[in-house]
Amino acid sequence: MSNPLFLIPALTGGIFILVGLIMKYFPPKEINGLYGYRTNRSMKNKTAWDFAQKYAAAQMLVFGTLLVFFSLLGFYFTLGEETALVIGLGEMLLATLIMIARVERKLKDKFGDHK
Repeated sequence: MSNPLFLIPALTGGIFILVGLIMKYFPPKEINGLYGYRTNRSMKNKTAWDFAQKYAAAQMLVFGTLLVFFSLLGFYFTLGEETALVIGLGEMLLATLIMIARVERKLKDKFGDHK
């Protein structure tokens, strides 16, 4: 199926689920700039880092599953290519932004501001 309303959320959701599983079962042990959930707040200290990896992995699994679920809309709705593309990209962007906002808010609530 080449419908962007299916492809974009399905692929993004699948990637989120894969990365969430990798981070859940093989979390980065040390703060690093290459692998893991890396923001100023998550890299503040080792305790915040460890918490951020677990919480971000769980959020990736949740939002990946939601994106895969929403990809099913592509089977039920036939829209113009541009409209489907905009909606598919919008779903991906919205899921990513909400996921990051949730992790950052949880880090701020638990560990305070990063300054």
